This record gives sequence, C-alpha cells and structure tokens, in this order.
Amino acid sequence: MWTYEKRLQYPVKISKTCPKTAQLIISQFGGPDGELAASMRYLSQRYTMPCKEVAGLLTDIGTEELAHLEIVCAIIYQLTKDMSPEDAKTAGFDAYYIDHTSGLWPQAAGGIPFNACEFQSKGDAITDLFEDLAAEQKARTTYDNILRVVDDPEIKDPIRFLRAREVVHFQRFGEALEKTKDRLDAKNYYYANPEFDKKLFG
Repeated sequence: MWTYEKRLQYPVKISKTCPKTAQLIISQFGGPDGELAASMRYLSQRYTMPCKEVAGLLTDIGTEELAHLEIVCAIIYQLTKDMSPEDAKTAGFDAYYIDHTSGLWPQAAGGIPFNACEFQSKGDAITDLFEDLAAEQKARTTYDNILRVVDDPEIKDPIRFLRAREVVHFQRFGEALEKTKDRLDAKNYYYANPEFDKKLFG
C-alpha cells in the first residue's frame, strides 16, 4: 500500500510555453527508457526476487520512479498547458495535439506509443538486476541528451535532479547485484535461477 503526498519530489516551475521541448521530454514519460517503464519494471520484478533486501530495494526504487514520472508529467504539462493550436503546429506538435490536445499520453519523442515490451521481468535474479542496471544507464543517457538540447534553466533544473537519481539507482542496483551473487555462490548456484528451487536457496 502506498501513501501519497500532494507535492512533487522536486519542484517544477516553468513559465514559458514550449511544445517543441515537451515533445522531447515526453520520451521520459512513455519512451523506451522512461519513468513509466522503470516503475513497472521494478514493481513487477520484486515479487520473484529471492533476496528480501533486494526485493525491498526494487519496491523503494519502483515507488520513487512513480514520483519521477509525476515530475516528468508536470514538466510536460507546464510546457503545453497554455499552448494554442498555432503553437502546436509551429512546433511540430500538431499530430500529438490532434489526438490528445494538451492531455498527457505516454509515448517516445519519436511518437512511438508506450509498450510494455519496453521492459522485462524474467523471474531470474541476475537477469533482472542486469536489466535494471542497463535501464538506469539508458535513462541517465537520455537525460544527458535532454540537457544537451534544452537551454531553459527552468527545465534543466528538475532534469538534473532526475539524472542524479538515475546515478544513485545504478549504484544501488550494483550493490544489490553483488549481494545477490554472494548469496547464490554460498548455495553453489553459480548465477543460475534460484526462483525455481527456493528450498535450496533458503
């Protein structure tokens, strides 16, 4: 069960309408390396993770990714809430505008809709943790790309915060991987799948 706080994890205060920038940042909503995929990935993987501490970490980070999703959506909303049809057309945001007006809908920057195939939950501790490490690096790279392209400091500020959290999550998943490998070694699993023989794994 979750407790919701009616505030963003990091404040977003954007004063200028810019659908062109929103079209870029929307990738971190519904793109292949975005926050929606991240939250679903970790909150799904936690159930079969054999190490309770690592399952708890997946719950914590998956929950935080929902908060990051909220930040990204706040950025997109503030960039588009006062958008006129002409603004959308000039910015190349008109196709999105036709389908959604200024409503938020998960897609990549290239317009590809969110798809659950963009994340994986294999039920194998090592496989899933490597997936998580890669996911955090890909998200960090996407935020790096956004920071290279976007000039507005009001946008860059929360993006820098989100990027920093990807780095922290990568470090935590690295620690989780080592902890899991140590436990697998202790039971002579040698990085096999303990989920199918839990009585041996303990």
